[in-house]
Amino acid sequence: MVDLIYEKIIESLKKEISSGSFPDMRLPDERSMAENYKVSRSSIKRALDSMAEQGIIFKKRGSGTFVNPLYLKQDSYINYTGKNLGITDSFKAEGKKPGIKVLSFDVVRPDEDLRNNLFLNKGEFVYSFKRLRFLGEIPFMIETGYIPIKLAPELSEQVASESIFNYVETELGKEVNKNYLTISAVPSDKEGQDLLNLKENEPIGQMEGIFFLNDGTPFEFSTMRLHYKYFKYDSFVDLNRV
Repeated sequence: MVDLIYEKIIESLKKEISSGSFPDMRLPDERSMAENYKVSRSSIKRALDSMAEQGIIFKKRGSGTFVNPLYLKQDSYINYTGKNLGITDSFKAEGKKPGIKVLSFDVVRPDEDLRNNLFLNKGEFVYSFKRLRFLGEIPFMIETGYIPIKLAPELSEQVASESIFNYVETELGKEVNKNYLTISAVPSDKEGQDLLNLKENEPIGQMEGIFFLNDGTPFEFSTMRLHYKYFKYDSFVDLNRV
């Protein structure tokens, strides 16, 4: 219940920020917000700490809490929210309904590199799948993923046609909430050109890496190739975090 309260506060504050409710960019003090939301100050503090970690706000010692002006200008397409890192819930859809088309779904024996990436032993198998993701009718991403069978034994093509990470959360009671990604721009290949409607001389954005469960277990090795139009990110770095 505590998590639900703090998440609702974050969503409400983000809406207020976007609607211009704080023209001087300064948020009310924690006591005032606690009274306004009718919650404890600890819930407000948790919400503000989380927003500060995301770079949405910043706290200036002795002066108060302020909205990061660059947050209002952000044009990143991926904005991770909630408890998992799934694209379905994190991609800025701009009013368009996200969609998934499964291009392939198989069980395969991983090669040595994939075994090392997912900490698997010889003889263990993985699900191998390729999905085309849409915003409305527009294809924007080709996703190739590998998930150990032992971590999601009931995974199916039907599940893969929706959000796998939401399935993990609702059916397996776990969260995919950490990742390590390499981000680059590469020349588009024939598949990318055909599926994402790219010209031969147009590049493609690529993210490749490992997604981890909340207990630290490597859950998926994934390669995501995006139309360059959607390859936009905002980054916030805080070297003071321990």
